[in-house]
Parts: sequence; structure tokens; C-alpha cells
Amino acid sequence: MAKVISGKEVSAKVRAEVKTECEQLKAQGIIPGLAVIIVGDDPASRVYVNNKKKACAEVGFVSEEYALPAETTQEELLALVEKLNNKPEINGILCQLPLPKHLDEKAVINAISPLKDVDAFHPSNVGKIMIGDYHFLPCTPAGVMELVHSEGIEVSGKNCVVIGRSNIVGKPMAMLLLHENGTVTICHSRTKNLKEICQSADILVAAVGKPKFVKADMVKEGAVVLDVGINRDENGKLCGDVDYQEVEPKASYITPVPGGVGPMTIAMLMKNTLKAAKIQNGVK
Repeated sequence: MAKVISGKEVSAKVRAEVKTECEQLKAQGIIPGLAVIIVGDDPASRVYVNNKKKACAEVGFVSEEYALPAETTQEELLALVEKLNNKPEINGILCQLPLPKHLDEKAVINAISPLKDVDAFHPSNVGKIMIGDYHFLPCTPAGVMELVHSEGIEVSGKNCVVIGRSNIVGKPMAMLLLHENGTVTICHSRTKNLKEICQSADILVAAVGKPKFVKADMVKEGAVVLDVGINRDENGKLCGDVDYQEVEPKASYITPVPGGVGPMTIAMLMKNTLKAAKIQNGVK
């Protein structure tokens, strides 16, 4: 019987800590500010943006939303990013992905100032994560590590398997486990003997984007199972990349979907924005 790691509880604790620190900054005349850009009317993106606004209000940040029509040009979008880069009261800039097809995501990410890149997607921040000398971590992998630490789970010396190699989750996730002395294997669609590799994992992170992909026969008895996926099952119900009913009896710890990694992503975004405000204002 696995212990369920509640992202709701851990994220509430992180947000409460951010709120306390934000109040201390306000006493020095500094109010952290986050600007969120959303282009077009993707319903999932709209939900995420609304949740980010709510979190900002809860911790005491200023939040600015820039909702642009789907037909916004690359020039218009880059001009807005440049304006926000130069706006001192905005400490963090986030462009909600995916963007409409005609826009170049890479160019937009590259245009955001690395010091305001609270998603940690800019190549300069990605490089810093690689060498272990960073200001910001991508919010989802950072949230996963926060959950691991909340339970006092030891990473050092453990076999860690990450399923998925995206720039947003899989690759940075592997680096963070490596920084804590895990022995890390990254698996993906071309991996041979995937089941056998997963069976060797003491810590298994599923970030593959396929509903209920990880079955009980892929999981070692007593493994820590961290589910990053957010999918809909055949009945339209939210589910993760892990078949929770099957895997939960075998795991020692498991994250649920919903209520696991999901709430952590926004909590870590708040943490990054707070850090950005401190750096930009020379606060240690």
C-alpha cells in the first residue's frame, strides 16, 4: 500500500512560504510582479492562466495578463516581450504555450530576458541547470523534487528512470535527479526493453503524455512513482501516465492525478517569480 504524496498539501505550504516572504519584500517597498501572455483562445491555456492569476492574488503578487488575438503577428508578440523586459515592476514573464502555429515559440522564448524567465526555458537558463549553477528551475520538475523532499525520500545512489525526454519536463527532471546523485536513465519512444528498464527503477518518473501507460508489471515492488501526466481516459476523466489502481499497491510512494504534481507547477512558478524579484532588486 503506497503512501500518497499530496501535491495539494505541499503546494499550499510552498505558497504560504512565498506569501510570507512577499510580505517581507513589501515592507521594503518591493512588490513582485508577473506578466502572463496568452495568444488565442485555447481552453486549456485559459484555465492555466486563470489559475496563475489566482495564485498571484493569493501570495500577494501583482499580475498582469496580456490576452492577444490568435492572429497576432510575430513582430507584435516580440514587441510586447521587449516592452515587458524593460518594465521594472514586472519581475517574471511567462508566455503560455502552445502558441498558434504561425508563431515561432523558440524566438519568443529566446526574446524573454533570462532574469525574467520564470519558466526557465531560455537557453541560457537551461545551460545553467546543466552545470548546476542556476537561479530558476522549470516549474514542473522543480515541483516533483519538492514532493520528493517533502517525504524525505533519498535520491542519492538510487536507480532513477524518467520516461519522456521533453525539454520542459523529461530532460531537466533527469538533470535534477543527477544533481542529487541519482543514477539516471532516460527512456523514450525508441527505447528498447522499456519494461525491464522501468522494473529496475527505485524512483520512476512518468512524463510521457499517454494515459495509464505505466502498468503494474513495469514497476518494481516498493518503488517511488511520480506521475507528471495529465490526460483524459476513455470516459473523459482526468488521469495520469500511470495506471494508478494497478500500480498503487506495489509502490512505496505515489503521486495521484489530479492533486499530485499539477498543483506544484504553479506553486514553483510563484517561487521563481519571488526569486526573480529578489535578484532584480538586489535582495539576498
